[in-house]
Amino acid sequence: MLWMWTAESRGRMARIEKKTKRYPSDLTDAEWAGIEPLLPPPARTGRKRTVDLREVLNAIRYMVRSGCEWRMLPVHFPPWQTVYWWFRRFVRLLLFRTIHDVALMVDRERAGRAPAPSAAILDSQTVKAPAAHGSRGFDGAKKTVGRKRHIAVDTDGRLLMVGLTTADISDSAGAQAILDALCRRWPWVKHLFADGAYDRRQMLDKAAFLDFVLEIVPRSDAPGFQNLPRRWVVERTFGWLTRYRRLVRDYEARLDVSEAMIYAGMSSSLLRRITHP
Repeated sequence: MLWMWTAESRGRMARIEKKTKRYPSDLTDAEWAGIEPLLPPPARTGRKRTVDLREVLNAIRYMVRSGCEWRMLPVHFPPWQTVYWWFRRFVRLLLFRTIHDVALMVDRERAGRAPAPSAAILDSQTVKAPAAHGSRGFDGAKKTVGRKRHIAVDTDGRLLMVGLTTADISDSAGAQAILDALCRRWPWVKHLFADGAYDRRQMLDKAAFLDFVLEIVPRSDAPGFQNLPRRWVVERTFGWLTRYRRLVRDYEARLDVSEAMIYAGMSSSLLRRITHP
């Protein structure tokens, strides 16, 4: 299985941490070699770049992993204002999503699969959001005030797409935007799996219109835990997300920033799997 906590995986993480500079979240030399070509090049005119982008990425990864605030970044990193400026530029360039998607396709090839997935599993997760944020709602089923993450993953649990809405948006309504995005970003995906919450007329019509085959996996009536085909994979992905403390709740005021935090965390996991198998 992918990324399960076992004695072997803990030993592997300990060996990787020895290759980092200071913190377990720091980029190793192998990880940096894979990311560096995707970063924006220095400007040909104007003042020369003085900041070390590797240290900027280390700071962002540290924050996502530890859950600290911008102003509480350790002094080993560049000033938090510099890190934040570069983070917002990376968000505008969709850098974290690009790194994630490239790493995803490489990881699929390592697993003996085609680089582009042909099937996906849909689900959602409701997380709390601070009261200061205006874009939040109440999820009556989970009794939670916050936001909802609508995600699509491949059949191994790798994140393909994430969409953020207020928590009062239903699963089927939020997933319809995911379908539009899947068509543009992963056009090879044609088969979808989902639970009974997506068995709605508008959702089924939208999937058929976009040429998706939507298969509803029913809930088992048997008592106790049941390992349902396909559905358990996406639940494991939610577990991977919450390993990053910044993602346990949605602390971001902007949805695009929150989405970038998710891709920053998941791309870190993929890069570590690829460079340190």
